[in-house]
Amino acid sequence: MKIVTWNCNGAFRNKFENILDFSADLYIIQECENPAEAKHQKYKDWAENYIWIGDTRNKGLAIFAKPEIKLKKLDWPDQYQDHSVKHFLPCSINNEFDLLAVWTHFNNSPNFGYIGQLWKYLQVNKDKLNTTIVAGDFNSSAIWDQWDRWWNHSDVVNELEKLGITSLYHKFTGEEQGKETSPTLYFQRKLGRPYHIDYIFGAQKFSEKLKNIEVGQADRWLNISDHMPILCEFSID
Repeated sequence: MKIVTWNCNGAFRNKFENILDFSADLYIIQECENPAEAKHQKYKDWAENYIWIGDTRNKGLAIFAKPEIKLKKLDWPDQYQDHSVKHFLPCSINNEFDLLAVWTHFNNSPNFGYIGQLWKYLQVNKDKLNTTIVAGDFNSSAIWDQWDRWWNHSDVVNELEKLGITSLYHKFTGEEQGKETSPTLYFQRKLGRPYHIDYIFGAQKFSEKLKNIEVGQADRWLNISDHMPILCEFSID
């Protein structure tokens, strides 16, 4: 099984063919158009099996799957106290495991923007996270941890680990959070501003079966997006 996550930086209708060589079973794409409202026929034809959410038809979060895979959107709450967080897209894959697609936002929340959104989402959905993959653009890194906050990147990583869900990149490479050697973002597409802010986390059944993980290279992807795709491959059906 292969899973790819990628923030396409918009206009996915003109870019989706770039990811086809991965031959992935599942693609988690941030900043993509809603295929149902797109006017690009090749994009609509390719996107025959998907789930999409978004504030506008031009920029949302989607899970695309091979035609034979059964996707079922799950009704997990996104309300934490009086605040609705975004964007999180949970779904069931073949009724075998759950996938939580992530594209965190500032969301008008100066204290709980980005990783704080995911922290809030975890608080109301911990009981559902078991044999789960959590993947996408977290817009976060341990290098931005602040000592006076309990919803830092490292706090979220620790909360996931308590649930048996670990970062597959870090397991595969042995690198530490915040000390990654493979950037997933080049801010403003500048090689001198690299960050690792996209992730694929997986429960034990996935970490035990992890065969390979790859992060796209700038010379291949930077002219297409400021984010690099991440590919995970597992030795399971």
